[in-house]
Amino acid sequence: MKLGFGLYRHMLNEANYKFAKQCGATHLVIHLVDYFGHNKDKADQPIGGERGWGKAGNPNEMWTLDELKTIKKEINDQGLELEAIENFDPAHWYDILLDGPQKEAQMENLKQLIRNVGKAGIPTFGYNFSLAGVASRSQGPYARGEAVSVGMDGTVDETPIPKGMVWNMVYSENEPEGTLPKIDHDELWRRLQYFLSEIIPVAEEAGVKMAAHPDDPPMPYVRNTPRLVYQPEMYQKLIDMQPSPSNNLEFCLGSIAEMTEGDVYEATDNYSKQGKISYIHFRNIIGKVPNYKEVFVDEGDIDMFRILKILKKNNFEGVLIPDHTPQMTCDAPWHAGMAYAMGYMKAALALLE
Repeated sequence: MKLGFGLYRHMLNEANYKFAKQCGATHLVIHLVDYFGHNKDKADQPIGGERGWGKAGNPNEMWTLDELKTIKKEINDQGLELEAIENFDPAHWYDILLDGPQKEAQMENLKQLIRNVGKAGIPTFGYNFSLAGVASRSQGPYARGEAVSVGMDGTVDETPIPKGMVWNMVYSENEPEGTLPKIDHDELWRRLQYFLSEIIPVAEEAGVKMAAHPDDPPMPYVRNTPRLVYQPEMYQKLIDMQPSPSNNLEFCLGSIAEMTEGDVYEATDNYSKQGKISYIHFRNIIGKVPNYKEVFVDEGDIDMFRILKILKKNNFEGVLIPDHTPQMTCDAPWHAGMAYAMGYMKAALALLE
């Protein structure tokens, strides 16, 4: 098993690469879009709002091979490996999610993007097939010592998504007024089937593993839209829908533990035994939806060492990243929280060995 950090686009710089290396990480998972309106002073996931997290990128500007190679070289020059890119820009695939008129053209662009990812030598691309994205959360002093974190307070955001918005970001200001039409779960799975049937064969040829994130938070509906993977067994349906070595999982322990059915240990055993986990968000929580809180890695409901023992038993050799952590009270809240989590993870792995 290998240890890494996840960095947002505005964090892709030498200082944060050195921070990761100094903490003992060997790998990075990067975002090429910022999910908080490009607020440079905030370095963790926000809770959203009626108009989401800001604007999506330019739908006509895909991530080029040269851009990917440049980022990878900068990371490699600091002694780190680039394990994965996490999440498409909503501007690049909104009509694939919405079954809109541009979905075929957008799919061709995504195929070329995945080819670029493969040519750049990046092994994994994580994604979350969701209309609402990460939404319906609150922020507060939820972790030990009143450290600021996020969670759910028992309520679910039922505000319909306005047209021109998907995955909690505005992709167009020119859409007519109104909200997205309500669809059922079967329709969302049908849209996923189209996506997988088109992208997975290309990913196979490119040598890239597509890794699906479960819903966060794992509720059946958020913002009047259905969700795909809100119970552990639903991951199996996604895997079986398009059998392939490139159809894999971005396994978020926190999201799995928040689910109201199943068991996080059984799910970890099942999917790691199948060899379907590409990389893991190694975070802890207290509670279940719609009442849960994200907490420090050593204070939650999940026995993280038990998780590591299961992964070792099943010969998991992928990357573990802390994902978002509680913000510590100091001049560098994100960095302190991440360093604390990484120290715990390194010690746990050393003890396991």
